[in-house]
Amino acid sequence: MIAINDIVAASHFFVARHVRPGDTVVDATAGNGHDTLFLAKLTGPGGRVHAFDIQKKALANTRALLEKNGLEQRVSLHLDSHKNMPVHVSGPVRAIMFNLGYLPGGDQELVTVPDDTVAALSGSLGVLAKGGIISVATYSGHQGGSQEEEAVAAWCNGLSPREYTVMKLRVLNKENNPPMLWLIKG
Repeated sequence: MIAINDIVAASHFFVARHVRPGDTVVDATAGNGHDTLFLAKLTGPGGRVHAFDIQKKALANTRALLEKNGLEQRVSLHLDSHKNMPVHVSGPVRAIMFNLGYLPGGDQELVTVPDDTVAALSGSLGVLAKGGIISVATYSGHQGGSQEEEAVAAWCNGLSPREYTVMKLRVLNKENNPPMLWLIKG
């Protein structure tokens, strides 16, 4: 069952339907490691997860969560921007997850930025497997968040409908800048 008021749960619902044991997947914004852990469980012992973050604290949090669950061996942690994903990852990748904004519990001045996010999304297309999925959670309530959401919207609108299907989800009757989930299927 899917919780329709929780875009992270919704992203997990859709991504889980595209990932099989043994697949290679990417968490483009590791943060506190929750999506990384989710992906490591999905891909199983034969799979590979690549997790990116520009903050050492985020990768330390992610590593600790993975170690607590005994799954650190399935994950490669990259202290690098998600825009450099193609340098570290070659396809085919079945799923790529983005959870934009700032590190929960971290410095809210350190945020993902539109130019880097659009570069990362474009780079994702080069490694995405046929039939793979990209999920992007955007948050417009923080400084620069609405501009980033607009940049993601423009990028999605520019994708060829012959090659990609794009869907967006948002809770419409929630106040205070509800988050948006974008799903891109290759």
